[in-house]
Amino acid sequence: MDAVVLLPGQGERIEAGAITTTMKATAATTGGAFSMFEGTLPAGMSGPPAHAHRRTSDTFYVLEGTLHLTVGERELDAPAGSYILVPPGVVHTFANTSDAPARVLSISAPGGWEHYLRELAGAMRSGAFPGPAAFSQLVAKYDFVVPE
Repeated sequence: MDAVVLLPGQGERIEAGAITTTMKATAATTGGAFSMFEGTLPAGMSGPPAHAHRRTSDTFYVLEGTLHLTVGERELDAPAGSYILVPPGVVHTFANTSDAPARVLSISAPGGWEHYLRELAGAMRSGAFPGPAAFSQLVAKYDFVVPE
């Protein structure tokens, strides 16, 4: 592996609907260990459907604003400085229910989350999304489990 240095604003920018992400680490740059992105969620943005992962751990570190999360049975508003770890098998979702943008650093392990974000962004640009069938097909490829 080579060293990676990304200064502020650098990294692959992926716009998937309302969320804008900048990939800071990918499976390719971390030997598959993790992916990391900085994301900005606009005010009032609803998040993904409640879901879990079989193998992936998600982490969220709130940099600015407030992130609204449901993690298992717990629902909370996480202000800047909050850290949330969601291990495999725990149902979760997030949104920005506030009237200001929220900025978050997210790490997913193992790596590869960038593939999902790229495909989601492409589906949204092509008009193939949103739609329950298209979403179900997409997430099934990326370690998502959507409870019925």
